[in-house]
Amino acid sequence: MDGKEGLSMRVDWKRNLYISWIGCFFTGASFSLVMPFLPLYIEELGAPKSQVEFFAGMALSITALAAAIVAPLWGNLADQKGRRLMMIRASAGMTLTMGSLAFVPNVYWLLIMRFLNGVLSGYIPNATALIASQAPKEKSGWALGTLATGAIAGNLIGPSLGGLLAELFGMRSVFMITGAVLFITLLLTIFLVKEDFQPIEKQHMVPMVDIFKQMKNVQIIFGLFVTSLILQLGVTSISPILTLYIRELSGDGKNVLLSSGIIVSVVGVSAMISSPILGRLGDRIGNHKVLLGGLIFSLLCFIPMGFVQNPFQLGVLRFLLGFSTGALMPSINTLISKITPVEGVSRMYSYNQMFNNFGQVIGPMIGSTVAYHMGYRSVFWVTSIFVAVNICLSLLNFRKGVDYSL
Repeated sequence: MDGKEGLSMRVDWKRNLYISWIGCFFTGASFSLVMPFLPLYIEELGAPKSQVEFFAGMALSITALAAAIVAPLWGNLADQKGRRLMMIRASAGMTLTMGSLAFVPNVYWLLIMRFLNGVLSGYIPNATALIASQAPKEKSGWALGTLATGAIAGNLIGPSLGGLLAELFGMRSVFMITGAVLFITLLLTIFLVKEDFQPIEKQHMVPMVDIFKQMKNVQIIFGLFVTSLILQLGVTSISPILTLYIRELSGDGKNVLLSSGIIVSVVGVSAMISSPILGRLGDRIGNHKVLLGGLIFSLLCFIPMGFVQNPFQLGVLRFLLGFSTGALMPSINTLISKITPVEGVSRMYSYNQMFNNFGQVIGPMIGSTVAYHMGYRSVFWVTSIFVAVNICLSLLNFRKGVDYSL
């Protein structure tokens, strides 16, 4: 019986999975709740109208940038102190920083609190590391695929819920409600999530250099980091232009906001449906095969998006794209858990999260730049080039298969 199987007998990993799912759902929702009205809130805080778009972009990207910078620090502490403790830290930090956005006096304080929100975040990668360290290896694909649906569902429902709450209670109240929900996440994590973890003194921690030396698939890990970056780049590169592209496709401009909301959300629906199924499939046939299939399928979805003639066609392709997202997210997380020694799994997830966050920062910049110089349709084709490069790198990485033994 290996260490992970012994651990799964001492703690109820399935209960941890379900509670962590709720926490990831609330965390995902908290990040996307503000998107529909953030420019309006910035305007209300007194920002000049000519600079509202600039400050809105800054407010969104600064959180991801801050999270990317500090991710390795929190991953190091997680391997030293435990993943549950880092989940508690993240949920407490986000409770304070999200709730405080209701009381900021101007846009500069908004940016400061959004930066701190990124610095103190990290619930989802630490929850992923916790479940990866506890779930039996033969079920890790299903477990991590199921966990991924929490954040996906939260991101999916967040914008519509945020818009509804803002209409009913006002924009500032949404931040207080979000803080209250994150406080519930904090309580659930404190009282219901269990981890059998012995704290390690800093001087006794296995250095990352030694972790990499133990691994038989180091090049695959770096390939997965690149895949995570390009996955987020592909998702976010089209975010700045999607509504404008839909308006251009509509012609008459009617129901643009409704169409945009549906088309933005539909990718999350298919990803949420497919993640556990494809995670289980990866456990059976190999997660690297599912990953490659997801990359190829995403390329087949992105290219024709630049040729569509109406919003319905775009919506169908976005829905199909969600199935590739459902393949990629659990496959990346499962591969990291299976080929990383348990002593370094939190740090490895933190590095992966860092690449995720950098993708979220770079993606909108690329999308906006390409749209400005080459038009909306070109954004999808440039994104396709990044995906094609990723496919080539992955084929090179997986040409000899994956050795899952540690």
